[in-house]
Amino acid sequence: MVLEALKKKYLGEILLEERYVTKEQLDESLKESISNKEQLGQVLIRKGYITEDNLLNSLSISLGIEYRRLANVQIVQSVLGLIPEKVARKYLAVPLDIKNDILVVAMSDPANVVYKDDVQKLTGRRISVVLSSESDIKEFIEKYYVRTSLSAEIGEDEINNERKQDEIEDDFSGDNADSAPVIKYVNSIFFDAITKKASDIHLEPFEKEVLLRMRIDGVLIVFPAPQKKYYAAIVSRIKIMSELDIAERRLPQDGKCRIKISNYKVDIRVSILPTIWGEKVVLRILAKGTTSLSIDGIGFAPKELNFFKEAIAAPYGMVLVTGPTSSGKTTTLYSALNDINKDDINIVTAEDPVEYELRGINQVHVRSDIGLDFAAILRTFMRQDPDVILVGEIRDKETAQIAIQAALTGHLVFSTLHTNDTVSTISRMSFMGVESFLLADAVNLIIAQRLIRTICTACKKEVLDLDDSVYKKLGIDRSVKVYKGKGCRQCDGSGYKGRTAIFEMLNISSAIKKAIISNAGDTEIREIAKKEGIVTLRESAMIKLKEGRTTIEEVLSVTLKVE
Repeated sequence: MVLEALKKKYLGEILLEERYVTKEQLDESLKESISNKEQLGQVLIRKGYITEDNLLNSLSISLGIEYRRLANVQIVQSVLGLIPEKVARKYLAVPLDIKNDILVVAMSDPANVVYKDDVQKLTGRRISVVLSSESDIKEFIEKYYVRTSLSAEIGEDEINNERKQDEIEDDFSGDNADSAPVIKYVNSIFFDAITKKASDIHLEPFEKEVLLRMRIDGVLIVFPAPQKKYYAAIVSRIKIMSELDIAERRLPQDGKCRIKISNYKVDIRVSILPTIWGEKVVLRILAKGTTSLSIDGIGFAPKELNFFKEAIAAPYGMVLVTGPTSSGKTTTLYSALNDINKDDINIVTAEDPVEYELRGINQVHVRSDIGLDFAAILRTFMRQDPDVILVGEIRDKETAQIAIQAALTGHLVFSTLHTNDTVSTISRMSFMGVESFLLADAVNLIIAQRLIRTICTACKKEVLDLDDSVYKKLGIDRSVKVYKGKGCRQCDGSGYKGRTAIFEMLNISSAIKKAIISNAGDTEIREIAKKEGIVTLRESAMIKLKEGRTTIEEVLSVTLKVE
């Protein structure tokens, strides 16, 4: 009996015993795990059968080690220094404490004997391993290792962004932007935003208070803000970092600054707007080192990816990407440039502003205030022997006509527009004054895209109480499993973690070309596209819903049903 009790149990057995999965779910996932060479736990999470917590609890029992969450762990610098940041990132192993001369180390893969031996040799100590989630360990690294790196790069002793708000405010000294507490507080805002993967920071003054909000996964979230009396010093500090005029408070100003976090370069684009209660500051974060520019990782379905690869491999023609601001258009086009960027291709871009610097690509920043607008840059490009041209945005007739001519004379042209879907892009270009026959000949592919929030895997659960009217509205039956995030520490209670892109692709076929040349309306062109199998933005979002990756609320808020 004792031997039986000590016998190691497999993960699947424990999942069944804990009633996290049924035998049918386990068997199905095991087969998929073997055929896809994917870990069983990841398959079960992806299919929505278990949460990350379920998996880690079961692994803890299987391995016979403690599962520890790292949210409120306290760490001293002497312990942190025992494992260098590079090693912590490589092995996903971080030091927590020393007990009885034994180093306690949290690992996401404690069953990896090689990793454990390497850490033990490196530290020169006996180690005791606890199990922690990969996301917890990565957050620990950003919180403790990266904070030190950020401080060193921008010349501060520390970034104490975890102090209580009243303690921070007590340290401010008047309107002095150079005082240490002001500098530390501004740095702490950047640190919080970057570690939470925010895209924008909003500092907004009102009559008696200041509002601090950050856009995370496309949604603005409120964070604790400083008292109004310290706001002028904070704005002045941001202006100093961005080389703006600190004395000018009546006119809008735009600038930028750069900081480093660990090995990542982070550009901050600064926009300052005078309001009746003071200057509103919006900071756009461009974390260059953390952005993937691979077309395989954007979120294309296999068929969409083939269309896209064919279009960007063409020797000439135009590829247009449409959508509202912050819908991922720039990332999509940069990924295309990154894919085709070779030594034998001359690529030039006109951008407002240049968001990411790409090696081997000649990028030009638009300066309309001195006459260097898109049209002027494009005219110069045509004398620079280009193979590929990227126009950041087509805004007017002149830019549109030059871009079309470039596409018709042996150049591959990429650009963006602000339209709601693919078909309306054609009428928008016609409205700008582009002749329909030129448009039909020049454009190869039009892509409309949006970013849609994905469910946090740590607190994902099935929705069981949906009304029949919701199923009817979405055009699905009750056999489709629907999920949402309950809300947990890892997603800050939102139920969402990260975003993925959804696409609508209009391939300019011969039938659609004929319709464009005959000045057909949007409705007629859309009908042709439907017959040719176009997947609309709503349908693309529904695929993500059926895969268990997003929620009904996201589908309905991001997309419209097009009849």
